[in-house]
Amino acid sequence: MSRHVPLARENRQDPRLLPLISVVPYVILAALTVVTTVAEHGARRSLLIDLGLCAATALWMLCMFTLRRDRWEQPAPMGVFFAGLVVLTGVLVARDPWFGLLTPACYFYAFALLPWPWRLPGVAVVAFESGVAQSYGVPKDDAVGLIAFVAVLAVNIICMCGLSWWEWDAEQKDQQRESALGQVREANRRLQATLAENAALHRQLLVQAREAGVLDERQRMAREIHDTLAQGLTGIVTQLQAAEQVTGSPDRWRRHFAAATRLARESLAEARRSVDALRPQPLESAGLSEALAGVADRWSALHGVTVRFTCTGTARPMRPEAELALLRATQEALANVARHAGAGTVTVTLGYLEHDVVLDVTDDGRGFEASPAHVTAREPAAPDAGSAADGDAGSGPKGALEGPGSACGGGFGLEAMRDRIEGVRGTLRVRSAPGAGTAVSARVPHEAAAEVAR
Repeated sequence: MSRHVPLARENRQDPRLLPLISVVPYVILAALTVVTTVAEHGARRSLLIDLGLCAATALWMLCMFTLRRDRWEQPAPMGVFFAGLVVLTGVLVARDPWFGLLTPACYFYAFALLPWPWRLPGVAVVAFESGVAQSYGVPKDDAVGLIAFVAVLAVNIICMCGLSWWEWDAEQKDQQRESALGQVREANRRLQATLAENAALHRQLLVQAREAGVLDERQRMAREIHDTLAQGLTGIVTQLQAAEQVTGSPDRWRRHFAAATRLARESLAEARRSVDALRPQPLESAGLSEALAGVADRWSALHGVTVRFTCTGTARPMRPEAELALLRATQEALANVARHAGAGTVTVTLGYLEHDVVLDVTDDGRGFEASPAHVTAREPAAPDAGSAADGDAGSGPKGALEGPGSACGGGFGLEAMRDRIEGVRGTLRVRSAPGAGTAVSARVPHEAAAEVAR
């Protein structure tokens, strides 16, 4: 059974419909009362009966419907009211055919008050009364008259029941549309709430990304300053101090002065490249192995310490950031050898393995008492058997070590070196012992040439 919305409730949306059930029936009944009075003024008894029925009908509508607005939405009382009105109308139609004009009021009540499917038989009964009134003068004692009578009844019942079904179907579609619109409104409300939440999250992510970008750039500049300016200035100070101690040897003084000047120019160039986020000059003009060999040669000439550079395996293209990390690690390790190790020989080994690239910087300096200080970010890949470059990397303790004689040194240098290596998913290890020198090993995953080309 469908849920029918009474006309009383619909009147809140369309007040123009209210007169159809509250005013029009009384107007029709009053007009029919006047017609009855005029038509039956000569038949006093019949007139009194008809006027009594008209009054009873008016009182029924007034007491059961018009004055009981609180019951308009209650199916049972409205069903009783409609049934009584149909009976009174039928009696009036049976007495005088012109009371068939009261059936439109009955239709109004049927469509407004009866729920489906009770509306269908209610409309059919009213249509039957209307058909009887319309065919009142048709003779029913012969076949033609009887057929005409039945045809009038059928037309009235079929048309009005069809109209009732069409109106019910329209109500169903309206309810479905209203339900769909309600769901759409709810979906829109939730969408608006979700969009507002997403906008807030987007703003928060932008703030966090901006803060992360500032922090990353600050760390990058700190590493670059340490790896270029700090090391260059340290070398300049060392050369100037050496030149200051030279007396009576202009050639040696000039050599130290020229070295300091060259370091100053190189540091200035590297500082400009760091600000512009460009690759270091050694990597611009050569591959990684040639760049490391050049760094080792210049450091050896500057500090007077023998440096042996070896490259094993087949060189393959790497990511620029991985090459930069290995270059800076080599520079930092050599700088700390000069500051702390007091070594006579340094070995720099670059090994290209199947899946990794390994850099080893070892010295024969004073070494230090190893104590765990940092833990590596990840375990290195399994070393390839027989690789000369992997020998130092696999034999050290798990974790990075530092001390006063370490090739890593203390302070920001070790942190910068480790951050660079771990930034390319690599591992940094240090092993040392007093009097046994220090070995620094950096392992970086190797990128295939085809992937780099993409």
